This record gives sequence, structure tokens and C-alpha cells, in this order.
Amino acid sequence: MTRSRTPVVPWSRYRGRPHLGSEADRATFRTLHTASLASPALREGLTVTSAERSIKHLRTLLGALAVALTDESRLLAWDGEGEHHAEGAPELARAATESGATRVVSLRQRSCEVHGCPVRNAIVSPLFVEDRVVGTLQVFGPTPTAGLARAADEVAGWVSGQLELAELDASRTRLMEAEVRALRAQISPHFIYNSLGAIASFVRTDPDRARELLLEFADFTRYSFSRHGEYTTLSEELRSIERYLMLEQARFGDRLRVILRIAPEVLPVAVPFLCLQPLVENAVQHGLEGRPDGGTITILARDRDRDCEIAIEDDGQGEDPERVRRALAGDQTTDSVGLGNVDERLRRAFGDEYGLVVETAPGAGTKVTVRVPKYAPGVRP
Repeated sequence: MTRSRTPVVPWSRYRGRPHLGSEADRATFRTLHTASLASPALREGLTVTSAERSIKHLRTLLGALAVALTDESRLLAWDGEGEHHAEGAPELARAATESGATRVVSLRQRSCEVHGCPVRNAIVSPLFVEDRVVGTLQVFGPTPTAGLARAADEVAGWVSGQLELAELDASRTRLMEAEVRALRAQISPHFIYNSLGAIASFVRTDPDRARELLLEFADFTRYSFSRHGEYTTLSEELRSIERYLMLEQARFGDRLRVILRIAPEVLPVAVPFLCLQPLVENAVQHGLEGRPDGGTITILARDRDRDCEIAIEDDGQGEDPERVRRALAGDQTTDSVGLGNVDERLRRAFGDEYGLVVETAPGAGTKVTVRVPKYAPGVRP
């Protein structure tokens, strides 16, 4: 039986051709490419810097004589001919901000001392963020056309979309900072006082030990209260936890035993900032604090194919599962430090399948398991 085969043409046969696709294909590519050049600046919000970086690309998109970007009442950037008309841009912006609609404005009645100036008209389109006018895109030329007006309106809509994404990014950053502040506020004041008390107890009996603990305390507080990005490495998070446990061991002595089993290959994995330290603090406070003979905290981190699995376990007094459920649901009346906060941040960063898994029962200790992907789009420490 003979099978027909589709001939395979080597890529080298195509590389020398001067044209790929139709003119419409090439025009589409040029438009998308130009938009991609303007997008990064606009994703930073509407500022003088972002306007100056994006405006040349916006003028290329529109094929206009000149283009201006303004906020509600101030010129941010101008590109093209007739720059002497730039001083009138704020007035045009105020009018468009009030109307909330694209306007075509004749500039013939405005004073223009430049002989032969081709700028005679302006198309002014408002820029919106969440239904609020934040600025304008102004397109200048000799004669307004319906096609140019539609193009200006479409480009203004696209710019508004980029600005809304910038506002979304800023809101997400503000939310993340608020959540981290909430976690910092929940770091037990008793831990701070007790740590300083433990350090003071060594000042006379073991000055070197006191000095070492004081440095660890300074490093712990610097890490926990510093202005930090949304993510850090597992290595840095574990180092902060080691400092925390060293300070607690200075207070508990032999009553607090710690086992660390960390696979070296997962140390560079990105994790949300302060996502593990609250879980360890819970293990100390709720698992061991009330036990006369103390207990053991075990921290494991291992490679699980595409994920990194971290487990924090104590052999303490355990918790009521219903209480834990309410803490994960965000119930602020529970005293589980940051449990719901950490769970929510993990799910938002990586998806619902990456939330906390808590195994506990009264008298049976507690085990909290955290999974994070070893690689996730947009996640960088």
C-alpha cells in the first residue's frame, strides 16, 4: 500500500522572499507592533514620563500631523508639527473632560502666527478609567475626517484600557501592601517583648550570646517590617523563620525543638512575602506555648515535580477543626495569626488549588501544608 505524502518545503526556501503575506497582513502587523511599543509606558499610568515615552507610537498609529496627551487640565506630551498650538491643549482638555465625549474643534479662529501652519483642526477624545475622565488624546491635522475621528476614538479607547490595567496593577499592589501590613500588625507584641527580655537575661551571664541574639532580632525585624516586594525566595523566607525560632529558643530553651529538612533545589522558588513565618508563629503559640514540656516543630520543603511542597508541623495541643475553618474563611475573631490572610494570598497568586491544607485535632498536633509552583507566569522574587 502506497501512502501519499505532503511535500515538506524547507524554511530556507522562504527566508529570501522579500514579502510575507498580503498588504493587509503587513498593515495589521505594523499596527499591533506599534501598539505593543506604546503599551509598556501606558501600563505605568498617565504621567509626564509615560506620555513622553508613548506619544510617538500613538502618532504613528494614527498617522496624524501631531498628537498630544493631557491629564484633565495639563499638557503631558506633544509630538509632531505645530507645537506652538500646545499651549491650547489644556483648554481643549477641560472642555472634553466636561462633555465626556469626542469633540472636533476648529483652530482657525485661534491666533496662529506661524505662516503656512498645517494644523487647523483638533479631534479631542477623553480618556477614561472606571467611567472617570482622567485625560485626553488630542489629534491635530489640516482637515478632520470621519475616518480620523473614528481612529482617534478607537485609539483613545485602547489607551483607556491600558490605563485601567495600570490602575488595576496599582490597586493590586496597594492591596498586597495592606495585607502585609496586616500580617506585620499581627506579629505578636509578646514575641517582641519576650525576645528582648531573653536577650537582656544573657547580657551579664553570656554577653556573646546576647550580642548574637540582638543581631538576629535586628535582622528579623528588618526583614519583617521592611518595604518589600510581593514575592521573595523560599531561601529568604526560611532564613527569617530561622531567626524567629532562634529567638524563641532563647526563651524556651530545651523545651522548643526544631527540625529542618530542606531540599536545596527548592530554595530559589518564589513565595509570597511573609507567607510562612505566620504559620510557624502559630505553631509556637498554639502548639507549644501552653505545654510544660514544650514540643517539636518540623519544617520540610521538598520538590514535587512542578511544585514545591512546604510542611510546617508541630506535636502540640492541636486545634478545633471548625475554628481553623473559620480562620481560613477570614473570621477575625479567631486568634490564628494570619491564617486566612496567607491562604487568600496563595490562592490569588497561584490559583485555588494552592491554598493551605490544615490537618489538626485537639491533642493531635497540627500540620499545615503549602504548595507553590516552582515556576509561575508573572511571579518574580
